[in-house]
Amino acid sequence: MRPLTRRRLTAFCSNRRGFWSFWIFLVVFCLTLGADLIANDKPLLVRYDGGFYLPVFTVYPETTFGGDFPTEADYRDPEVQALIQAKGWMVWPLIPYRYDTVVKNLPSPAPTPPDAAHWLGTDDKARDVLARLIYGMRVSLLFGLILASLSAVIGIAAGAAQGYYGGMVDLLAQRFIEVWSGLPVLYLLILLSSLVQPGFWWLLGTMVLFSWIALVGVVRAEVLRTRNFDYVRAARALGVGDGAILRRHVLPNAMVATITFLPFLLNSAIGVLTSLDFLGFGLPPGSPSLGEMLAQGKNNLHAPWLGITAFVTLAALMTLLVFIGEAVRDAFDPRRGLR
Repeated sequence: MRPLTRRRLTAFCSNRRGFWSFWIFLVVFCLTLGADLIANDKPLLVRYDGGFYLPVFTVYPETTFGGDFPTEADYRDPEVQALIQAKGWMVWPLIPYRYDTVVKNLPSPAPTPPDAAHWLGTDDKARDVLARLIYGMRVSLLFGLILASLSAVIGIAAGAAQGYYGGMVDLLAQRFIEVWSGLPVLYLLILLSSLVQPGFWWLLGTMVLFSWIALVGVVRAEVLRTRNFDYVRAARALGVGDGAILRRHVLPNAMVATITFLPFLLNSAIGVLTSLDFLGFGLPPGSPSLGEMLAQGKNNLHAPWLGITAFVTLAALMTLLVFIGEAVRDAFDPRRGLR
C-alpha cells in the first residue's frame, strides 16, 4: 500500500464517528439489498413430498403442492399451508410480509399500533410498516447511489473540460450552467408528472439532468489550479495529448475534491426522492418509500408510529452520511499530513 493511501486510510479510521458510521451504513445497505429474504409473504424454502422448492426465486403453481388451481400458489392461504404441512414443511422469512402485503385479521381497524406480530405497526392500508421500511430504504439508497454516481461522471467531465480548456469553452459552459441551474426543478417535475406517470428510472433520468451541476464548480476549480502545475506544462511541451494529461495528471488531483463531496451528494439525492414522494410527485402510488411513509404520518396523526418511524429512519440515515462525509474530508485533507 502506498504511503499516501495508508495515510488517508489512517486519517479516515482515526475519525471514529465517521469510521463506525461507514460500517453501520454498509451493514444497513447490505441488509436492504436482501429485503426479499428478510420480509416476504412467500417461504424461503419449502420441503414437499421429498423435493425442495424456493418460492422467493421461482413461481410455483398450486398444483405443485397438490392443489386444484394452475395459478401461483398463495402460501398464506390456510388450505395451501395444510397441503404442504401434510407432506413437508416451510421456512418463512423473519418478517412474513412484503411491502405490498395486505394483512388480514388485524385486532383493530388499520392503522394498528406496534405489537408482537407487527413490530412497527401497520399503515392505513393494513400493510406492515417494518416491511415497507426495509424495501423503502433499499429504493432510497439505490436511487441515491445511482444518481450520485451518474451525477459525478457528468459533473467531472463537464468541470474538467471547463477548467482545462478555459477560454470560450469555459465562458459558454458557465453561462449555460447559470441558466440551467436557474430552472425551477420542482415546478418542471410537477408539470411532467401531469403528463407521464413517474417511475424509478424516469425520476432518476430527470434528476440527473440537474444534479450534476453541484459538482461542476468543485471540479472546475481543482482543474484550473492543477493545469498550471509544472509537470502538466512539461507533459504538454513533450507532446502528450490532452486526454492523457487529463487522465494521468489533472483528474487524479480533482478526484480528491470529488470523493470528498460524494457522501454529501448522496445525502442530497436521498433527500430529493423523499421530498418528491412526500409531495406526491415521486414514485407510483403504493411503492415503498420513506417519503410516502412521512406522508402517511402526516395524514394519520392519530397513528404517531408512522411519522416517527419514517422521520427517525431518515434522520439517522442522513446523519450517517454526514459523518462519513466528514471522515472522508479528513482523510483527503492535505493539512493532516503536516500535523
